[in-house]
Amino acid sequence: MGSYGRLAARALDTDVPVMVKLAELSKSAKDAVPLGQGAVYWQPPEQALDRVKHVALEISTSRYGTHEGLPELREALLHKLSQENKLSKSSVMVTAGSNQGFLNLVLSLCDVADSVVLFAPYFFNAYMSFKMTGINNILVGPSDPMTLLPDAELKEVDRILKSFLAQRTFIVFSEWLENTLSDTKPVPKLVSIVNPGNPSGICIPEPLLKRISEICRRAGSWLLVDNAYEYFVYDGCEHSCVEGSHVVNLFSFSKAYGMMGWRVGYIAYSLEADGLLTQLLKVQDNVAICTSMISQHVALYCLESGREWVQSKVKSLERNKELLRDALSPLGEEAVKGGEGAIYLWAKLPETCLDDIEVVCWFARRHGLLLLPGSACGTSGYVRITFGMLREEECEVAAKRLRNGVEELIRDGTVE
Repeated sequence: MGSYGRLAARALDTDVPVMVKLAELSKSAKDAVPLGQGAVYWQPPEQALDRVKHVALEISTSRYGTHEGLPELREALLHKLSQENKLSKSSVMVTAGSNQGFLNLVLSLCDVADSVVLFAPYFFNAYMSFKMTGINNILVGPSDPMTLLPDAELKEVDRILKSFLAQRTFIVFSEWLENTLSDTKPVPKLVSIVNPGNPSGICIPEPLLKRISEICRRAGSWLLVDNAYEYFVYDGCEHSCVEGSHVVNLFSFSKAYGMMGWRVGYIAYSLEADGLLTQLLKVQDNVAICTSMISQHVALYCLESGREWVQSKVKSLERNKELLRDALSPLGEEAVKGGEGAIYLWAKLPETCLDDIEVVCWFARRHGLLLLPGSACGTSGYVRITFGMLREEECEVAAKRLRNGVEELIRDGTVE
């Protein structure tokens, strides 16, 4: 029979994580510059790290914490949700990063036979969470933003949404969603979106977000919104949240406060969602029991620094974004999307080079750049470029390499 006959089909049917593949690729690329992994260059606020030093010596840090999270942290998060996100009817559960929060929710809300909805290009870990839990009926919405809203409704949406339509950016296709939730029987259990988008780098304007929420409410589907990049908005764009008994919001400390390795995120679930907390507690007890106690204290101290501290860091990325967008400009204006939110640009490769995995390997080998293949996000022929992981002087080097590679791709029409 061999070892494969004794391994779980749901694991075998799930692709190897793209980040594992990139880590392997980096070993063969000398001095490779990381433009693939979603991370930021900064660490948590210095005062937060200073204050947490004494926490390591406290006996409570070595003991189990409560399943829902450190009480002081939860209290601070509820205040933050009310003041910043306008979520006044939600409670929170702290998780080991928002990825664990997503998994908790999939296990609490979805059965193997259920169908779920994602939009391409999607966040690869969301797709993997469904596959790893045995959910194979994954309905993937189109990335084409044309006819996003009926003409009659376009008059009612704000300036930002109109400008997005004009740019043909990749925004969730609400008309497709409404038809899919109406026509699919049984109704899909859960709709998952990321705002601002990963990998698309697109902000979902509030009118569209509310429309998506209402479509889900009428259909009886859960709406799961990943807000990991809530503070990462540019060029006058704004992040907004929606609330309802059918809505669950995910948040993360990883990017905003440079806490990628500390692993702290949180679920904001509606107080009107009957029975959800009980199920979340069951999953939490079997997955993590509690988030690392010392990490939760760091998160608490980070909140004291506030969103202003984060926004100053985010502002430092604007030059990176422009450097990399300019490096991609030979592809043409229509080929490069994103940059309104998150830390990503989403670029369409030349028609002669649509094998994005081959192109990513070529960039690593020939130009010392690590990019993320679009096929990992359900859309072949694209690459995701991260502008958050480098300081400006490092990004200048990366941008030169990227432009050289893009120009070579266009000139030669192939990779070797």
